[in-house]
Amino acid sequence: MSKHIWIINEYAGSPKHGMEFRHYYLAKELVGRGHKVTIVSSSYSHLFANLPSKQCETIDGIDYLFIKSLNYGMAHDKKRVLKWLLFMIKVLFLRVKIAKADVIMVSSPSPFPIVPAWIIAKFSKAKLLYEVRDIWPLSLIELGGFKATHPFMRLMAWFESFALKHSDEIISNLPNYKAHLSELGIERTAHWISNGVNLEELSFQEPLENAFLELIPKDKFIVGYTGTIGLSNALESFLQSAKELESFNDVIFVIVGEGQLKADFMKQYENSHNILFLPSVKKAQVGSVLALFDVCFIGWLDEKLYRFGTSANKVFDYMYSAKPILHAFSGGGDVVKIANCGVSVKAGDKNAIAYGVKKLYAMSKGERANLGTNGKKYVIEHFSYKELALKLEKLF
Repeated sequence: MSKHIWIINEYAGSPKHGMEFRHYYLAKELVGRGHKVTIVSSSYSHLFANLPSKQCETIDGIDYLFIKSLNYGMAHDKKRVLKWLLFMIKVLFLRVKIAKADVIMVSSPSPFPIVPAWIIAKFSKAKLLYEVRDIWPLSLIELGGFKATHPFMRLMAWFESFALKHSDEIISNLPNYKAHLSELGIERTAHWISNGVNLEELSFQEPLENAFLELIPKDKFIVGYTGTIGLSNALESFLQSAKELESFNDVIFVIVGEGQLKADFMKQYENSHNILFLPSVKKAQVGSVLALFDVCFIGWLDEKLYRFGTSANKVFDYMYSAKPILHAFSGGGDVVKIANCGVSVKAGDKNAIAYGVKKLYAMSKGERANLGTNGKKYVIEHFSYKELALKLEKLF
């Protein structure tokens, strides 16, 4: 039976507006299965490439409602907290703006909309789903250095507890989120619906320009990274491992992307003959870049918070590329291990990463190809948005 599904996420984007895309892809699949989907987002997000020009818009069959909210600077601007609270208040009035919902899913870039969504669900007799992607307030406590007794941490903890106790179903893109529920003393099921890939998009990869291809070294064993060059991407230990392997003349580390640390890294490693920094490419060209790598690298900080797992889109793109993955990760629910599609080593450890490179380098082409094939097969079977949407639909 067709349902009207509200997805409430103030950072939900679209191909027209920019990141983030998780709920666009899920909604597109659900619309294709006959459901009506309304995504409730915000008029401003630091992730948007293009701000919405209209409050209501239909994109690929998905109805978008952009709630007017505060503009702020970058991700760590304190005005974001005020935006969260304003968005929560305005969610309460959604019943007079859009058609009655059968299912309401609240996603947790902030936990605050769960209370007005619960009130609406009660009046509408709708099913209420709570999706955890960021664990609040634990992320701020363990990564941000805040004390659990801080008044705002206590407030967020109250909203988290309310969400986990009053929602009909709990969803998380973190494979080991159940462990967090256990730590809180909450005995409930958490349904793992990870991030994933859109197979239709990935089936077509735009070729790279000749000018870019000429920058790629020939006859080298390429250990590559694509994406943002920032603190959370843990590239410092990756670059340090390159220094450890300078004697391997046919191994080169290639970093494709931009970010706040790129200029510093380029200056710091300007004399390293086995490190190459390249500009970012269009999203549609990422697969063409990955095809040039022998090994794809992704790293994480060695933080306790990752015991609940991660769900980086990059991992799934790497898996689809059919290349072996070097995963510097010390947390729980390691997808690379689960899919047997690469080598996992200790996070933040240059020697461990160098060991992983040497291990993959020593393999035959056939052995590396088998790892890559494992990854591609696994991501198609388990992490396509078509499969993920089916898992979500079963909870309705």
